[in-house]
Amino acid sequence: MRIAQMNWMQVEAQARRDDRCVLPLGSVEQHAYLSLATDAILSEKVAQDAAEPLDIPVFPVLAYGMTPGFAAYPGTVSLRLSTYIAVVEDMLEGFYRSGFRRIVLVNGHGGNSPAMTFCTEWMGVRTDASVRMHNWWAGPRFQAAVKAIDTAASHASWMENFPWTRLEGVAVPNAAKPPFNAALYQAANPARKREILGDGNFHGRYQRSDEEMLSLWQIGVEETRAAMVEDWP
Repeated sequence: MRIAQMNWMQVEAQARRDDRCVLPLGSVEQHAYLSLATDAILSEKVAQDAAEPLDIPVFPVLAYGMTPGFAAYPGTVSLRLSTYIAVVEDMLEGFYRSGFRRIVLVNGHGGNSPAMTFCTEWMGVRTDASVRMHNWWAGPRFQAAVKAIDTAASHASWMENFPWTRLEGVAVPNAAKPPFNAALYQAANPARKREILGDGNFHGRYQRSDEEMLSLWQIGVEETRAAMVEDWP
């Protein structure tokens, strides 16, 4: 159930039946040889796939996030923290006015995680509302499945290389990238971070078989679906 395929009257009726809704959160940032919109593509698709049998409406992805560390890579767009929090607040208020009280943020980008601090503040004002942020790629089941395949998995490596994040006509290296100096990277400015990372893959292989990736995807979908259903206060 996608908001893009509903009108306002259907949303009003849906919120009366079920006060849950979903907002995918993404980012537009370098992902080596993969799409710059990888985080937005993955969060929106996993949210839609997870919500489909539950008939929970999924709003269009908030594609832009906070990614200042990759600012030296062309195509990366990073919102300031104050901007991002203001946008999240306005969206939560829009969901609330529409009648939704249980809101799931399906997050595809670690840099967006600080927004949950604001959401906790917002729940202190809107005391009848509940907000959950699910970092879909970091779920325990998904991470266990990733490590069972290959422990060398990271940003822009094989673990984000799905059929829907690849670019037509772009070949990826048939190799495994070694780890970088994490302490040096953490203390570096964006330009130096680009020098350290090079193509942008943190470490590990660039691609694995579609069979492995589709199996992983199903686990991610199931774990995201559980976040929409279980343990609401």
